[in-house]
Amino acid sequence: MSSVNRGYIYAITSYVMWGFFPVFWKQLHHLPAGEVILHRIIWSLVFLVLLGLWRRRWDWVHQLYLQPRSTLILAIAAVLLGLNWLIYVWGVNHGFVVQASLGYFISPLLNVLLGVLLLGDKLRRWQWWAVGLAAAGVIYLIVGVGEVPWVALGLAGTFSLYGFSKKKMKLDVISGLTAEMAVLILPALLVLGLLTARGQSHFTATSLTPWLLISGGAVTAIPLLLYAAALKSVPLSVVGVTQYLAPLLQFLVGIVIYHEPFSRGRLLGFAIIWVAVAIFIIDTLRQARGV
Repeated sequence: MSSVNRGYIYAITSYVMWGFFPVFWKQLHHLPAGEVILHRIIWSLVFLVLLGLWRRRWDWVHQLYLQPRSTLILAIAAVLLGLNWLIYVWGVNHGFVVQASLGYFISPLLNVLLGVLLLGDKLRRWQWWAVGLAAAGVIYLIVGVGEVPWVALGLAGTFSLYGFSKKKMKLDVISGLTAEMAVLILPALLVLGLLTARGQSHFTATSLTPWLLISGGAVTAIPLLLYAAALKSVPLSVVGVTQYLAPLLQFLVGIVIYHEPFSRGRLLGFAIIWVAVAIFIIDTLRQARGV
């Protein structure tokens, strides 16, 4: 199998895993979302450190030591990622899987808009159409359906700002996540230690809970490993387009598996946003091909 074909398999596998993330985190619905995230930080770092020992890739530590400004940006990125995880896990475990999927449909469009507002980028005509339609879809959900999709907007906002901050750093996907978890590990341990001392820890709530929390580290890192491997051989434009597979699967999980309510009004609002995403994808592919 060629490296390109392997790259496609890695990319699709990572997005499928992300698409079914709600199924895993739903198993921890009996725990407060904040406590789940504390454990996710700790066990992700444990897994990533073991991975780093195997890869023998620690040059990024020296790189950050020599660049204090990058360390500050890293801390901001870590906080944004932690907030994104918290909103996602809370949303999934409170019946907002469909809305969470909407957040990741909107996120790439918000990335483009941030480029305009913060970097002075120029949007192509069809990109303006995509951003405008997405905004219209969100406004329709708020005004026409009477629903403020705050889970979707929170996820899109934190993830887009997280991606923007990552552009300022020159770390690969795995090293970057390891560094971010290292930033968050001390607060996570302190808060979790305080909960344990007060008898408020849910680590042993059920016989399965400890194993689910510990495996959360691998569940977090493995799709990122596959994604990083895909980036080495698959064109970035293709990876960017296939990323919509994850929120599509999350949407289907919310509707088919968890039977979340989905009225005609919500369908129309989502459809407007999906049209915006379709325009964005077509424009991206045309640009990548030089059409």
